[in-house]
Amino acid sequence: MTYLEAQPGTHPLTPICGDQYLNLLVIKFYYCAFTLDTLVSSAVAIAVTLALAFFIASRLQPGVPSKLQMVLEALLSYVRGTVRDTVAADATFVIPIAATIGMYILVANWIDFFPLGFSPLLHPANSDINQTLAMAVVVFLIVQGYSIRVLGLRGYLRRFTKPFELNMFMRAGYVVFNIIEELVKPVSLSLRLFGNIFAGFLMVYLLGLLFQVGGIWLPLSLGGLVVWKAFDVFFIGALQAFIFMLLTIVYFQQAREGLEEELHGAHAPPSDRSPSVGAAQLSQHQ
Repeated sequence: MTYLEAQPGTHPLTPICGDQYLNLLVIKFYYCAFTLDTLVSSAVAIAVTLALAFFIASRLQPGVPSKLQMVLEALLSYVRGTVRDTVAADATFVIPIAATIGMYILVANWIDFFPLGFSPLLHPANSDINQTLAMAVVVFLIVQGYSIRVLGLRGYLRRFTKPFELNMFMRAGYVVFNIIEELVKPVSLSLRLFGNIFAGFLMVYLLGLLFQVGGIWLPLSLGGLVVWKAFDVFFIGALQAFIFMLLTIVYFQQAREGLEEELHGAHAPPSDRSPSVGAAQLSQHQ
């Protein structure tokens, strides 16, 4: 039953100006072509996300909220509280970024509950590394810009010399490791989401192949497909959306590393003034 799912891992390239690529040893980066099926699948997920968002906005009402409004307000309150406690109280711009990413990934994952194999242009959007890596790179770039804005260029560069409690000579040896750690963040963020969604996509495809065998495998395949789809799409899909959203917030928090030390050093009062202030206060009481 090929209509259940298309063959996993097949994303034909549509060249724009020839089959040109950059060979990165572990992967070939085609910079003059695009995968039409991933663009279509992403566009469908974006359209459904926007339609759902506008529908929810049209149903908002003062007073006693509906059940859907209560659930969404609870989720948004969780994101707002996590940003406030993890990043900063004034980092409110992180809230729509994290909430939108989480909602979009959730919708893109849950769409896989429907049989998408009727069209070669449709598949779970996050089962393509191009999709997940693009989102991770966008988050990475926004985080770097936020870090420079909060810490300044000097403080931003100082982040790569942590741990801050060591002397400068010893911290210099950690610069390369800190740079690698920062560059690995979008890679790990994208691979985590891609790996889980692609594995579930592959499992559904394999269960669908049992239909071709027939016999006693037919009910086993159908039952396994229903159970696995429910578990993979609704539980794993929701879990991966939550993890991606939460890690996005954590990366914004890490972008502020060293801010307390910078502020403490800039606003700390000179120690030799403390005794005189204390003596003046004591004399006033006397």
